Amino acid sequence: MKKIGRFHVLTDTLLQTRFSHLELAELAIAGGADAIQFRQKAGPSREMIKVAGQLKDLCQKSGVTFIVNDRLDWTLAIQSEGIHLGQEDFPIPLARKILGEKVLIGGSAGTLEEARKCLRDGADYIGFGPVFPTTSKADAAPASGLDLLERVVGEISLPIIAIGGLTPENIPRVMQTGVHGVAVISAVCCQKDPREAARNLRRMLESGGHV
Repeated sequence: MKKIGRFHVLTDTLLQTRFSHLELAELAIAGGADAIQFRQKAGPSREMIKVAGQLKDLCQKSGVTFIVNDRLDWTLAIQSEGIHLGQEDFPIPLARKILGEKVLIGGSAGTLEEARKCLRDGADYIGFGPVFPTTSKADAAPASGLDLLERVVGEISLPIIAIGGLTPENIPRVMQTGVHGVAVISAVCCQKDPREAARNLRRMLESGGHV
């Protein structure tokens, strides 16, 4: 069975510069993240493949799911166990054809129709959002809100990972929609102590959204 994880942390070196991707992954895992997504929009491919390989090795040793965000070429280069694809990224059906059935493929959706498309295309899970307004993604769509998130959870027969503007204050309400899990960037990466921030969020997940 593919391990999707309930607590995804997307590593980031644009919103913050104190920690490298590898350092953030180490801190997030120490705090309880069970899935790490490598999200890097720019940079020399040779260097990014090296970083992705380091993250993959760390996640394998830690028993944590590793997912490359967007980049099929990097996924192939390091034989990553997972990839996450947005609506404008490499088509999920073609990615499945190239990568095979064993690779975990996630799809992004911000509307019910996009979620239905991810299901039709063969995604293993859906990252749905932004649920709340977010500054972590420059081209983010308008916030979907909790009502639509709950409707997607009820209709789409795939694990739903909520993303976008998630904080310790609103995660309890997110969990009440029945989502499989959450994905965060700023709520861990941009905090003074990423490990403690991750630990706090993990406690909330384990307790159904209540610390």
